[in-house]
Amino acid sequence: MGSGPVERIQQLDIIEREIATAIHSAGLALQELAKEKPQAKQIETHTHTFMKTLMEVEKKMTNHINYLTQVSTGQPHEGSSYAASKDLTLAYHRIDHIKSRLATLERFHHELSPQKPHAKTLQMSDT
Repeated sequence: MGSGPVERIQQLDIIEREIATAIHSAGLALQELAKEKPQAKQIETHTHTFMKTLMEVEKKMTNHINYLTQVSTGQPHEGSSYAASKDLTLAYHRIDHIKSRLATLERFHHELSPQKPHAKTLQMSDT
């Protein structure tokens, strides 16, 4: 099984075509059964094709599901930069939040701190 995303998508495309083949085989078997005088050999052939294709689809889909469970654990895997990218994005958000909090604190500091030049002016006017 290929490891690249393009190969995985191509394999899923093949699986999709195999599913269509299985559905077609099932339809042919049902058409044969609907006839007034169905031929057992035709029914058997279409049913065999359906079952064989269905087993192949199940095997391939299980492989894909197993792969996805391995790479979706949140742990970085070979060739993935998702975890590093996510960490960087979160770091940018934390920096923005810290800047915002510091600006708020600085504003409160200026509002609450005594105005020293004004206090000196009062002292001078008393003398």
